[in-house]
Amino acid sequence: MKIIVAGCGKVGYTLAEQLTAEGHDLTIIDISEEKIQNVTANLDVMGITGNGTSFRVQREAGVEEADLLIAVTNQDELNLLCCLIAKKAGNCKTVARVRNPEYYAEIGFIKEELGLSLAINPELAAAADIRHLIQVPSAMEINTFAKGRVNLVKLVIPEGSEWDNKKVLDIGSLCKISLLICIVERSHEVMIPDGNTVLKAGDSISVIAPPEKLNELFANIGIRTHKIRNVMIAGGSKIAYYLADRLTRLKMQVKIVETNRKRCEDLCDLLPKARIIHGDASNHDILLEEGLPQMDAFVSLTDYDEENIMLSLYAHKVSNAKLITKINKIAYDDVIDDIPVGSIVSPKSLTTEYIVQYVRSMQNSMGSNVEAVYLMEDNQVEALEFVIKERSRVTDIPLMDLKLKKNLLVCNIVRKGNIIVPSGQDSLKTGDIVIIVTTNKGLNDITDILA
Repeated sequence: MKIIVAGCGKVGYTLAEQLTAEGHDLTIIDISEEKIQNVTANLDVMGITGNGTSFRVQREAGVEEADLLIAVTNQDELNLLCCLIAKKAGNCKTVARVRNPEYYAEIGFIKEELGLSLAINPELAAAADIRHLIQVPSAMEINTFAKGRVNLVKLVIPEGSEWDNKKVLDIGSLCKISLLICIVERSHEVMIPDGNTVLKAGDSISVIAPPEKLNELFANIGIRTHKIRNVMIAGGSKIAYYLADRLTRLKMQVKIVETNRKRCEDLCDLLPKARIIHGDASNHDILLEEGLPQMDAFVSLTDYDEENIMLSLYAHKVSNAKLITKINKIAYDDVIDDIPVGSIVSPKSLTTEYIVQYVRSMQNSMGSNVEAVYLMEDNQVEALEFVIKERSRVTDIPLMDLKLKKNLLVCNIVRKGNIIVPSGQDSLKTGDIVIIVTTNKGLNDITDILA
């Protein structure tokens, strides 16, 4: 597809990386000549220095022939205006990043009036992700498929676990749950395992399992579980507001520590059921006075990645809280894998993931059958949900007889509401929902699983 991206910040550049890797024809617009030079030097894209809200600049970018315009500048108003002009000038699909809670509260009206195809709120998406992690505290990451009927859960094998030094094919005798181990990450190496892969304590593994069996899975692998009742949040950002609003509705006790007095006053009005503390979260005395050692969860959401990392390290030292750390800088990805900062949430990555999902859904209408895609393990792995709409080269043939791509696993089949963990004798049928995990990029059709 021909896609225009307005804005070449963190999200714009990451989108350009992902979408060019999938073979799309990309044009990037940004007012910064330096950013345009950087993206065109490193990626196979066309760059235009200029204002994305300019009709002239959009025409130069080819808006009249474009299939999609994605506006991810750092200003909501510019993003909305970019999309409005693109809709009128080229009648293409439009996606806007909209971060202001006031705008997003009226997003239905805005989408209808401006003809937006999709609006993405990174902070709201991050808050939803964190809430999910708090509701299932033993998981490091959770992705859902088939409208919530299938979970892909990331966890770490603890020391002393019965799973340590066991082959994947032997896990079934240890755990009576119907599950499948889809990804193994060890010392920054990512593997799509087979039955002979030996698991080790300290491995990060991603497992497909029924949602109602997660507690049983955690107990079997040796992970202690407990329900979270109180949460401390460092930083009073938009994410903190969205998160606290949702957690208090779930009857959890929430404390927010924020340095800006005016923001504290605003949060007091917005969140009457949360406790707002005016203070510096980097002051350990304040955290101790407010009961950090007794907290069930600690979420670092300040504006600075470095501060979030240090706060989570301190919380790890003085408490047994579930830790969740907001990180945006790509440069920290490899470093934080080796330090105890808990689950990592990146609004930038979530925004990219949602937009890539939408692009895949557009391809779906053009013949693809990808319903959802999740980017995992620093974009090294994709988990995809396919819907099989018609008979093809992969249907009605036992999986053991199909020549599948390397590093690809058929993880789950959902058939008429029933969840099947497939064996070699199982086959794919018309109407099935199929979950695939692979390191191969850009799969758009179920037949792409074939070598």
